[in-house]
Amino acid sequence: MEHLIEINGLKKAFEGHLVLKGIDLAVDDGQLTVLIGPSGCGKSTLLRCLNGIEVFDEGKISIGKITVERTASRSLIDGEYQRTMHQIRSMAGIVFQSFNLFPHMTALENVASPPAIVKGVPKAEARAEALRLLEKVGLKDKAGLLPHQLSGGQQQRAAIARALAMRPTVLFYDEPTSALDPALVDEVLQVMKELDAEGITQLVVTHEMRFARDAADKVVFMSDGLVVEEGSADQIFSHPADDRTRHFLRRFI
Repeated sequence: MEHLIEINGLKKAFEGHLVLKGIDLAVDDGQLTVLIGPSGCGKSTLLRCLNGIEVFDEGKISIGKITVERTASRSLIDGEYQRTMHQIRSMAGIVFQSFNLFPHMTALENVASPPAIVKGVPKAEARAEALRLLEKVGLKDKAGLLPHQLSGGQQQRAAIARALAMRPTVLFYDEPTSALDPALVDEVLQVMKELDAEGITQLVVTHEMRFARDAADKVVFMSDGLVVEEGSADQIFSHPADDRTRHFLRRFI
């Protein structure tokens, strides 16, 4: 497999506190990679830097053939950085824990509108693709409902369909099930497993250890702003090499 994402020496600080201390990580094309670790270790910050929601301070990110690099001396956000991050954002969909659906739009409109508005896809074509994607995530019969008429799990599945509508190269998820009732978690995770089976590259921040163990192609354990270790789910869960990983997983195993 080829690396779709490469991260080298990524650093990010907030008000002088270094949250990411030099992240090195590669994600293969078609791989479902899960980031795990204690709260506050930098997982979500890493995802937000990859998507350009946060401006990283130093390091290099490559997604596909697009690369953006910053050095410690390059403190200003210049036009080149903005243009490159715009290219990366066009390749990377992101699904948040809070769904972020437009409340005044139906599920169908939520999925069809972004490609029509952002990419100029003809409305009829965008609508047909939105219906296909809603069917993919098991929501075709809910297409005409507003977000408040959907369960949390249904809203999150609609959010995944909306991200897929932009035809991303990679999908990022930031704690996609943390706002859901336990009974609704599995229906969202099942969609992610099905996308993995189709070869869609996914990078997931989650506390769902069962999902990480059962579905991930690669598990990455982070602690204190660093990647501590990475490997297959079996390696990380059955034979962790680092004491910090063993201590973290002890409560789940």
